[in-house]
Amino acid sequence: MPKLFDNDLTYVLGDPELELLGSKDKLAQWRHYSKGPAYYKLGRKIVYSGADLNAWVEAQRVSNSQASS
Repeated sequence: MPKLFDNDLTYVLGDPELELLGSKDKLAQWRHYSKGPAYYKLGRKIVYSGADLNAWVEAQRVSNSQASS
């Protein structure tokens, strides 16, 4: 699958690219429950690495054989 995010960029909450994963509230829930993609906390800012986002997206892949069981 092509990379959805640029590996060399960082993304902050409010960036339109992050809406592909979910709303700000959904991302906050994932952080609270330690579920979503890895992130950095810089003061009060949440920052996502493009490489981390791509790795997390790839880990969510479900193959047809897994989906049918």
